[in-house]
Amino acid sequence: MTVVRTRIAPSPTGFPHVGTAYIALFNLCFARQHGGQFILRIEDTDQVRSTPESEAQILASLKWLGLTWDEGPDVGGKHAPYRQSERSEIYKQHAQQLIDNGHAFHCFCDSHRLETLRQQQQANKETIGYDGFCLSLSKEDVAQKLAAGESSVIRMNVPREGICEIDDLLRGKIDIEWANVDMQVLMKADGLPTYHLANVVDDHLMEITHVIRGEEWINSAPKHLLLYKYFGWQAPVLCHMPLLRNPDKSKLSKRKNPTSITYYQRMGFLPQALLNYLGRMGWSMPDEREKFSLDDMIAHFDIKRVSLGGPTFDTVKLSWLNGEWLKAMALPDFMQAFQQWAINPDYLSLVAKQVQSRIQTLSEAANWVNFFFAGTVNVSAEKFVHKKLQPEEIKRILQYALWDFEQLRLWNHDQISLVLSQLSTSMGYKLRDFMFPFFVAIAGSPSSTPVMESMGILGADLTFARLRQAVEVLGGLSKNEQSEWQKHWLSLKSVDSPAESI
Repeated sequence: MTVVRTRIAPSPTGFPHVGTAYIALFNLCFARQHGGQFILRIEDTDQVRSTPESEAQILASLKWLGLTWDEGPDVGGKHAPYRQSERSEIYKQHAQQLIDNGHAFHCFCDSHRLETLRQQQQANKETIGYDGFCLSLSKEDVAQKLAAGESSVIRMNVPREGICEIDDLLRGKIDIEWANVDMQVLMKADGLPTYHLANVVDDHLMEITHVIRGEEWINSAPKHLLLYKYFGWQAPVLCHMPLLRNPDKSKLSKRKNPTSITYYQRMGFLPQALLNYLGRMGWSMPDEREKFSLDDMIAHFDIKRVSLGGPTFDTVKLSWLNGEWLKAMALPDFMQAFQQWAINPDYLSLVAKQVQSRIQTLSEAANWVNFFFAGTVNVSAEKFVHKKLQPEEIKRILQYALWDFEQLRLWNHDQISLVLSQLSTSMGYKLRDFMFPFFVAIAGSPSSTPVMESMGILGADLTFARLRQAVEVLGGLSKNEQSEWQKHWLSLKSVDSPAESI
């Protein structure tokens, strides 16, 4: 009997997302319910954006939630290594196999030709995609170009006629015309694989039986199924989960809602409550009860109970559920949870360094550090009054900084300082005046500990939330302002900015 094996494969290119935890939770429950195994794999083929810091945060956040895996980069396993960056030779061998069998080809088209092709297809209202130009090259032409050192990628050969039938565990049969499937790049010019090749090869070699992932991957399913066919492998069962949505039904994104797991951890949400809430995203217990543990979910799990309607990630409902968990705790358990949150040694040491030189008695520390432990701070338009800056200027400064910060993949004092110093220069403000609104937005007062260091300690999502709150207090942005300001903000961006961005 085949052992059920599922996986989660996050990319370490940013902060740990609640969407990653959501998909990991359902993969874990499905595997455990069938007595199977759950694997974690790091998809770090994007070497420009991937960072060890992001990987560490993802692993720590998933463990904080109580999600554990049987194999992974930190625990090992029979299919190691579990980082794609350490499996390059495996992908190269499989890419060459596809070329040898006529299922893939070298493409030498440069960016200029590809952009021209895209513009022509847009003008003609055609499906955007590669036109197969390099398929006509002879083996001799290809060998000559490669010998001459011409840059190339490897693309998969995709049929132009017929229909790909996808059997989805939740959705039944899905038909996608091959004419709408692009000739996907499998190996980039730098010799690293794209997600599509690495994903299929790893899932097969790691004996994954069920791929449970977000519905945004439905359009990629034909490419993956075709690769399984080309390699002569049995494809896993596919199951595409509904995407998490904001209350306005838009896709959950950090521009509208805090999405980082670390944000909810820092805000004082219980891991059991957050996991419980994610379990409610499109799924329900047989008795419809709202509060349940991970063990309860595993014991009663049935993937067929997943609803395809886009589940709404509502922070108000999450807060209510978290409150129910807190109220149900025995007092010693509550005290322990509160202590772990409030007196976390790692976090407390960072905060303590900010105030130690500023106080004469320990009781004074409370006034200096309260904003480090609060979810939001008390701000009003009056607090942002400044002798040199108009309210409109302050709102623009905060919004431009927010857009800049959302591009960062590393969150630390140096990156924050670099972003703000560059932005103040490009907007034409002295740094002393420019920094004033950040003290108010972050700490609730123009006098506080160094605000750049404070933002680094608070973390990205909590900083984003406070900057958004400040912008709203100052009147918010209309659609016209959003469009006009964003154009101006983009015009200020330097192409060669040393700030590390996504």
